[in-house]
Amino acid sequence: MPVVDASQLRELCSRLLEGVGVNLSEANFAATALVASNLRGVDSHGVALMRYYLEQLECGDMEPQGDPELLHNSGCTALVDGHNALGQIVARFCCDQAISLAMDHGCGIVSARHSNHFGAAAYWVQRLNAAGFIGVVLCNASPAVAPWQGKEGRVGTNPICFGVPGASPFLLDMATTTVAANKIFNAYSAGKPEVPAGWALNSDGVPTTDTVEAYKGLLNPLGGYKGSGLAVMVEMLCGVLSGGAMSNELGGIRFRGAPVDVSQFYLALDPKCFLDPGEYESRAVKLTKKLKEVQPASGYNEVLVAGEPELRSEARRRKEGIPLADDTWQSLSAWAQKLNVPMPV
Repeated sequence: MPVVDASQLRELCSRLLEGVGVNLSEANFAATALVASNLRGVDSHGVALMRYYLEQLECGDMEPQGDPELLHNSGCTALVDGHNALGQIVARFCCDQAISLAMDHGCGIVSARHSNHFGAAAYWVQRLNAAGFIGVVLCNASPAVAPWQGKEGRVGTNPICFGVPGASPFLLDMATTTVAANKIFNAYSAGKPEVPAGWALNSDGVPTTDTVEAYKGLLNPLGGYKGSGLAVMVEMLCGVLSGGAMSNELGGIRFRGAPVDVSQFYLALDPKCFLDPGEYESRAVKLTKKLKEVQPASGYNEVLVAGEPELRSEARRRKEGIPLADDTWQSLSAWAQKLNVPMPV
């Protein structure tokens, strides 16, 4: 398994994106966002996505020079048209709009349509948190999940992400399925014969651990009907609210011939509207400590809160480098050869 320094991997991805027509500054930004996911140990939403992005850009399913547009704003809300730009570029634009609105009104809510896959939602919540705001980011996705008791895909993994400003490590980034779709895609690409139980359903809606059946089938909603309901909630706040594509109107990053056309929802909330400056942050840390002081259950060494494993992974991988799956390395190598971009050692 190749291990690559983060800065070298970022440079490689930036050069590859530039090679298919993306402006250098935007290529640098998108590459930085992807590598950030690898640093945090979320490899399914890191540079493994490059193969799909490059295919989309090369064949015209995504606009390399796409430019997000603010359609209108009213009070603390705004509507954005992503114009089929790189998802990371649309997300940056929307986060900045949400931050600006929250600075003026205490709350900023942005709905975006005609966007693309933006990597890990956590990266965008962290951007809101860094500006001092509580952050919520939602996104709809290609219809790989059946509604509860169905066997045809109508909603996506539809992730929900929530994070807080300050020193608390709490950062929740979860799909409304048992796992993110890319974990099954990566298992399929790597030739693994099985995926864990509970991840997927076959094309008849029956649970399966066979990787090929899972790849051709459906993702399992998290917690059954509860995850299915959460996925629909996200769809209501993304595809429905934005006026964009929804349900089986969406494309997918694995398929060529049409834009992915996802919609997104961004919320920045100023805690100073409720508490004195710094009080929310200190109370969030206090809550985290209350959770951490609980005695661990049998078989565990400590209680972990959402976001903590990723922080540890980032600290380790910044020093030791980022391990890449062989198929990801091979894909990057093939694109580098095609676009005459040097590979890192």
